[in-house]
Amino acid sequence: MTVTSSRSRRAGWVGAAYAAPTALIVGVFFIVPLLLVGWMSLHDWPLLGLPEINAPENFTAMADNELIADAAWFTVKYTVIITVLLFAVAFGLALLVQHQRRGVGLLRTAFFLPVAVGFASASLLFLGLLSQEIGPFKTDEYISWTSGSPSLALGSAVVLVLWRFAGFNMLIMLTGLQAIPTELYEAARIDGATRFQIFRRITVPLMRPTIALVLTLMIAGSLLAFDQFWILTRGGPDNSTTSLVMVIYREAFIRLDLGAAAALSVVLLGVLVVFNVIQFGVLRSRRGA
Repeated sequence: MTVTSSRSRRAGWVGAAYAAPTALIVGVFFIVPLLLVGWMSLHDWPLLGLPEINAPENFTAMADNELIADAAWFTVKYTVIITVLLFAVAFGLALLVQHQRRGVGLLRTAFFLPVAVGFASASLLFLGLLSQEIGPFKTDEYISWTSGSPSLALGSAVVLVLWRFAGFNMLIMLTGLQAIPTELYEAARIDGATRFQIFRRITVPLMRPTIALVLTLMIAGSLLAFDQFWILTRGGPDNSTTSLVMVIYREAFIRLDLGAAAALSVVLLGVLVVFNVIQFGVLRSRRGA
């Protein structure tokens, strides 16, 4: 028993030693900043000067901020639009390249290539492509694709996100599709099932965990949208494409009110946590059923 206990203790110390670097990184770059943001949200915290506690003023003041209300509504609208379109495009691409055939490797590579471009770089690329001065899409009548109207500005950002992230989500869903045993498809075809019946009764149910993961990534990414709107539209025209993260940026680095920015960050984090808990709870209950 003594030898076994000594080995178990030694194995525990070895495991702790392997986990220590990761735990240190998580603590320094995630836990500590998270606690600091929570503490800042309870204070009047100017960029220059001493902070003073003012809880819960930073939170109650959000109700009177019309920009936050407009940004919240726009962020929700954008999240719904981009989630539906991105999921449909990515799932369609995954189904298109699901089976091995001539040229499918080239298609997979082509669809995934935009992922290699940084998001900020991709936003700048689209800004140039949509420019009437230097871009290829020139018309007789001047049209500002990124700030001419709210619908054009939103559409430009949606096209950018679809181009940039469709391949990444396609790869995740392709992994889920290829994990489904081919014997199930063969048995269904022998029983006379149509393609739609196979898709509905086999593909979709067995893809639920993968779909849940992809939807979580899409919705979280949409709620935290910043780069595409800051670079493409600057939140315009008339703040019609201002997201919640852009409001946080403006509060912190333009109005220099770090406390208000931290409070809005805490609220947004709470929304993300609640959404993820609900989504995984629904997924778990469906698994149990």
